[in-house]
Amino acid sequence: MGYGVFMHRADSIYDDHPAERYQFPSSYLTRAEPCVGDWVIYLEPVKVRLSRGYFAVARVQRIIPDPNAPGMYLALIEPGSYLPFVNGVPFSGPGGVVERGLLNEKGGLSGRAQAAVRPLSWQDFNRIIALGLPDDAADLPRVDLPARRMELAETQAPFDFDEGARDRATVLVSRVLRDRVFRRIVLSAYDSRCAITGLKLINGGGRAEVEAAHIWPVEKNGPDIVNNGLALSGTAHWMFDRGLISVADNHDILVSSRINDPDSVHAMLNRTGRIIPPLLQRDYPHPRFLKWHRENCFKV
Repeated sequence: MGYGVFMHRADSIYDDHPAERYQFPSSYLTRAEPCVGDWVIYLEPVKVRLSRGYFAVARVQRIIPDPNAPGMYLALIEPGSYLPFVNGVPFSGPGGVVERGLLNEKGGLSGRAQAAVRPLSWQDFNRIIALGLPDDAADLPRVDLPARRMELAETQAPFDFDEGARDRATVLVSRVLRDRVFRRIVLSAYDSRCAITGLKLINGGGRAEVEAAHIWPVEKNGPDIVNNGLALSGTAHWMFDRGLISVADNHDILVSSRINDPDSVHAMLNRTGRIIPPLLQRDYPHPRFLKWHRENCFKV
């Protein structure tokens, strides 16, 4: 087993869904196979406008021939392992390239940098993870949340991404870390504003009132990605989890007919009657997840 880099761009010609699968030609098979059972880091090419650089980590479960494309293969991602970075990590910074294994004997960039699938040393892996997943807890939930989320309280010790720890990858499956990261990326995408009410409330300590809600719950195999999240106030989150409100594909807010006080609920919604979307279109909730919520949670 070994770490690797998978290059991906949103407008790729390949059938990629980073949280689920990565498609590549047979010429990359020998490079991808060592990654089975281990972790890969996704990289958005530098030439992509507003490139996020290294932007996520995931574990490869297995590799299979693509049944729909002769000569192509699919690296299947272990369900629940995909984790986006809180901070995109630039390919190159003030200290030079982050992925130092790409340097040749003279200190220049080698041709390996062009390979869409390539091996990654554990030192480079640790360095990129430490930059993409900082261990500060600045955006942890409020300590007065219900007991089911109290494990994320401010007294929680930060994760130690020690430079020499080869087994640090085990931390990446921690539910505490994943909830922490999910909250940060969702609140950032929505500018800490409740998508349902439109309110942006910040307490005296600078902490946002909103919570990060999964559209397709983790316990039902929903992924920890921003497109599967909504920033919701406590009341809106409670109602959403219980199927009393939902969201249409066009972002209209749906209200269940089973609500006992519909007038008060409608008064709570923002004036548009639609969710306040994320700042960037690429972070919008995915129709696939919204459909799952309507079909499996929403009480019509």
